[in-house]
Amino acid sequence: MEMVSGLGVVRPLVAAGVSGLIALRSWRKKSLSTSGAWAGVVVLTLSLMAGPRFGAVILAFFFSSSQLTKYKSDVKKSIEEDFKDGGQRDWSQVLANGLVGMLLSVGVAVMTGWQDACLDSKTAPLVTAMMAGVLGHYACCNGDTWSSEVGVLSKSQPRLITSFKTVPRGTNGGVSVLGTAAAAAGGAFIGLVFVVVGLFSAPCEGHVWRMQLLALPLGTLCGLLGSVLDSFLGATVQFSGNCVVRKKVVGKPGPTVQRISGHDFMSNTDVNFVSALVTALASAAASRYIF
Repeated sequence: MEMVSGLGVVRPLVAAGVSGLIALRSWRKKSLSTSGAWAGVVVLTLSLMAGPRFGAVILAFFFSSSQLTKYKSDVKKSIEEDFKDGGQRDWSQVLANGLVGMLLSVGVAVMTGWQDACLDSKTAPLVTAMMAGVLGHYACCNGDTWSSEVGVLSKSQPRLITSFKTVPRGTNGGVSVLGTAAAAAGGAFIGLVFVVVGLFSAPCEGHVWRMQLLALPLGTLCGLLGSVLDSFLGATVQFSGNCVVRKKVVGKPGPTVQRISGHDFMSNTDVNFVSALVTALASAAASRYIF
């Protein structure tokens, strides 16, 4: 009971209400499928309950990514095999991009009595590592999404990250200067939200207060790392092929498909989950030397 003494009754009710309204709106705008909306309610409710900083970063990721998905959707539809209007993420995609961050957020809340805390490895190494993991997780997800949604619109031909040979737009593992810059910007955006909200929600002072600002460059690096890792996995364990009938890059082998790169071992959702998990762990480990 002591662990939930700082939670109260109002916060869970408000969190559930806000999550329900956002999920309903997103479902109507086709940003989420029906299963994605239900999964989103659970993930967002628990994140908002964990604290304003955790709720803010997941909302920053979701809304910014959803808007970028809709940007020049007519162009993306002609390039991407599985493009859906509005994005329409299902439950598996919601969990791939939110489960690890949500679990870490709730873990921090339980350990701190449902109060926000400062990033400080000297006084609270485990809590700091878990908070950095949350930052790394969402910075990775946001950086990778921004990279994909902006990079596919690059005027220059993408290059496969493993060989740097030019590949068609929409190829898993294809990278561009524009996409890489977007990944850094996406990670920096999450870092900025993490810092700004944290300055109001966590009572940090002196040197510890100044250390909180390092979350911004850490978020930027995690956006880049997550995007690079996602691209590497996409180029190796995700299949990409050119369908000679549909004249599109597709993600599954077939009799009319000419292989471009990768092997059909993992789906895009699997790659997203692994990339976010590894980046979260890397960010958590780095927090010991940063904060």
